[in-house]
Amino acid sequence: MEGQPKLPVVIVCGLHSEARTEVVERLLRAVPGSVALHHDHSTAAHGTVRRTIRSDAGELSAGETPLVNDCACCALREDLIPELERLAADGLTRLAVVELWDSVEPRAMAEVVAAHGEETVLTGVFTAVDPALLLPCLGNGDDLADAGLAAAPADRRTVADTFARQLEYASVLALVDSPEADEEDAALLGQLHPTAWHVHPASGELAEAAFAGFDVRAAAAAQDPSCALLPQEADECGVSTYVWHRDRPFHPERLYQALEDLTCAAARSRGRFWLADRPDTLLAWDAAGGALSVEQAGPWLAALPDAAWEMVPPERRAAAAMGWHPVHGDRCQHLVFTSPDLDRKGLRQLLESCLLTDAEYADGPDAWRHLSSAFAPLLDHAT
Repeated sequence: MEGQPKLPVVIVCGLHSEARTEVVERLLRAVPGSVALHHDHSTAAHGTVRRTIRSDAGELSAGETPLVNDCACCALREDLIPELERLAADGLTRLAVVELWDSVEPRAMAEVVAAHGEETVLTGVFTAVDPALLLPCLGNGDDLADAGLAAAPADRRTVADTFARQLEYASVLALVDSPEADEEDAALLGQLHPTAWHVHPASGELAEAAFAGFDVRAAAAAQDPSCALLPQEADECGVSTYVWHRDRPFHPERLYQALEDLTCAAARSRGRFWLADRPDTLLAWDAAGGALSVEQAGPWLAALPDAAWEMVPPERRAAAAMGWHPVHGDRCQHLVFTSPDLDRKGLRQLLESCLLTDAEYADGPDAWRHLSSAFAPLLDHAT
């Protein structure tokens, strides 16, 4: 209805299902006139996703929606917006709480809600966390399919990398009380996502955080490998974050041989890097649970003609300018490792050993391109 305020929408996600349920229930109690929408993907094997809508007083409605392209998340995207529009139209709902199923990541859903913002406005993205389960989840390299949490037959994500992305995308971390949690858990959480607002569900801040606002574009830029807002150096309660930054390229063969040790050196590592034989390609590093993902993330800005810079987002141009090298431009190694009991010295030595030696570096870019392309199996499998 014209002139009617937009319906505020907050997304609550997280693999810790009991924590997520507690956060949603407390939100419903804290904000009168709020309702929660939940799509249960556990029925996906039967070809449907079950939708429930509830208030603090109990269930208001329930229904099923068929899978789209054999994908439960696709069904959620198709069904969510009409339901939110219906709630917005009745003018009775003060806050819509979208409770995502266990393994659903918030970014795609946040961007869907933001893109259909004629009658709704995204005001928050929460990840519900039981601090005692933080390290076990982050160290769990099992496939979601083996855990019964896959969103589609082709879902190849792991528990650890899914949880890491849930954790690092949200603007608010809602931390439930957990007697088993300790100072190490708190330090690890703070170092993994230092800019997040930490809120306890029992506090009055929960409702405030739900209406605080959420910038989808800024959140996407913060996770873009080319300009990601990576954590800074830290050391607290036995948990460390080590930031390794160099300009010289990696020797592809030596780095490839060190991948397993580097992947297992920390509970979580991420960043961007470059290989001597692929000087134009920005590579993304993303590791959790003992598994590593290495992907091409487009060209370095230094590899683009000046005319193409106008098409580059300003966030990326700004990030590149901050560390611009007179020879290599924005090409750099920027890797961040976070973990309890982190061996900084050993990690640094291993990383340094993977760089080009002085003699190899002196050979120049033309010679580097002819080095063994050890990463071809990882990077060229789609071609």
